[in-house]
Amino acid sequence: MLVSYIRAKDGNISTWHDSGSVDRRSCTLKKSSMVRVVTDSTSDIPPEVLQDLDITVVPLYVVFGDKTYRDRVDIGEEEFYHRLTTDSALPTTSVPSPRDFADVYNRLANDTDEIISIHLTSKESGTYNSALLGKELVEKKCSIEVIDSQSISMACGLLAIAAAREARAGRSLVQVTEMVRRSLQRTHILFLVDTLKYVVRGGRIGKAQGMLGSVLGVKPLLTMREGDLSLSGIARTRTRAVERLYDFALSFPRLVDAAVPYTTNREAADALARRVREAFPRASVYVARVGPALGTHAGPESMGMVVREGEAPQGSG
Repeated sequence: MLVSYIRAKDGNISTWHDSGSVDRRSCTLKKSSMVRVVTDSTSDIPPEVLQDLDITVVPLYVVFGDKTYRDRVDIGEEEFYHRLTTDSALPTTSVPSPRDFADVYNRLANDTDEIISIHLTSKESGTYNSALLGKELVEKKCSIEVIDSQSISMACGLLAIAAAREARAGRSLVQVTEMVRRSLQRTHILFLVDTLKYVVRGGRIGKAQGMLGSVLGVKPLLTMREGDLSLSGIARTRTRAVERLYDFALSFPRLVDAAVPYTTNREAADALARRVREAFPRASVYVARVGPALGTHAGPESMGMVVREGEAPQGSG
């Protein structure tokens, strides 16, 4: 079986292949003590960040008609969004198989004894459960923690980035996992979609809420509540909706990381990110392109704000 994985190289997404065979002989190479970080392609982490922090990405699948594409491997963002708006049939998505995850874990286990694997909310996708099943198929001795981020896009991505930073600082798997679990309730997302058409057709939100979003051309704002995607509110105009995204970031004074995921309008995303950087000069603020797997449900002209808060000072309420 030939399985492909995503990795960032020289700022671009590239792939490598594995036959899936496992060498059962004892490995004579010295393993690294550093925890390795795995996520899936819906985390939308920019390629240069993947490369810098050595984060491994397992791609989801996007289906147009009778053809299946690996997210960001066989189909890139530009081609995908063009087809999304011009093809008569909307695409669908499917999750990586347990074997996809097991092959990644087995390969990484050649170099490490500890892996943390962080994925999009289990309430909207089977990816997390597939990773859990993949963990059971691993044939090499390695401790693996699989985490449900309870969110999507760069809300999951910021957790993976924070985990990779902790791993690079020499933290153990237990320490990295504890940090990520503490961060779950301190990572927040608000997402502007131009229309709820794609979300409703993908079955990610109810038709009643979808009808509300179509009233008078208002701009829907979505959020995650305990892992479920739900309608947070509406704005009368896109300008007001973008201002709501900015105000959302300002409402978290302990903001340490932020991201502006977008589908098609890079200029608007850059402008919003600049404002957040000015408000929080010490924070890391990323601009991230939403890939085909999530773009299937978000649609063109969508943009979000993701925030990860720092921990409260000792002794504070």
